[in-house]
Amino acid sequence: MTGFSTLLYKELLRFWKVGFQTIAAPVVSTLLYLLIFFHALEGRIQIYPDISYSVFLIPGLVMMAMMQNAFANASSSMIQSKISGNIVFLLLSPLTYLEIFLAYILASVMRGFLVGAGVYLSAWLFFAIPSFQLLWVFLFALTGSALLGALGIIAGIWADKFDQLAAFQNFIIMPLTFLSGVFYSIHSLPAVWEFLSYLNPFFYLIDGFRYGFFGVSDVSPYLSFLVVAVCFAALSTLTLAMLRSGYKLRH
Repeated sequence: MTGFSTLLYKELLRFWKVGFQTIAAPVVSTLLYLLIFFHALEGRIQIYPDISYSVFLIPGLVMMAMMQNAFANASSSMIQSKISGNIVFLLLSPLTYLEIFLAYILASVMRGFLVGAGVYLSAWLFFAIPSFQLLWVFLFALTGSALLGALGIIAGIWADKFDQLAAFQNFIIMPLTFLSGVFYSIHSLPAVWEFLSYLNPFFYLIDGFRYGFFGVSDVSPYLSFLVVAVCFAALSTLTLAMLRSGYKLRH
């Protein structure tokens, strides 16, 4: 397992060495969302009884930050290796495609957890955030970061240049994230948009993660976890197939 641990260490070091950009900056930008919505809507909107709108926002913002940074970590690492040409050293190593997959996923999960913890702790200094079942919080944080890490590997392999990767993030990741119920309950939407929200796998991540704090959610946390687990299994299968075949890596 020396090769695996070395690759994992390299991926962890890659974002840790520029932690001001990869960890601190996302924490600050996410807290700005909270500050703006707190100033504009606090006291005017209430989603759940006895839970202020600002406190309602915090779990969604934490998960959103984790998802976006887990995706960014895997996708940027993969495409930088392709463009710089050092991907060849990874392909020539005796590492299996499963070890490569796990190293990238674990690094993405770690970055997601660090950013999420930074957002949560910063918000905790100013708001009383309840915690209903921390097991649900951990499960959705882990699967959510891993799912976006796998999606980041797919995007990094597929993209041939940074423009394509940016398009993937701006036209797929961002819309799915912002329309996943981070800022609202889907039950407040018109029927058509509520139905479309049920087709968005990111909604189940946000809703299940929020359940771990408040004990209330728009759908059952068991259903949410099932949907997330199935999506992660499907994306992992696709990612492993792409790594094994060498799609856009060896040819």
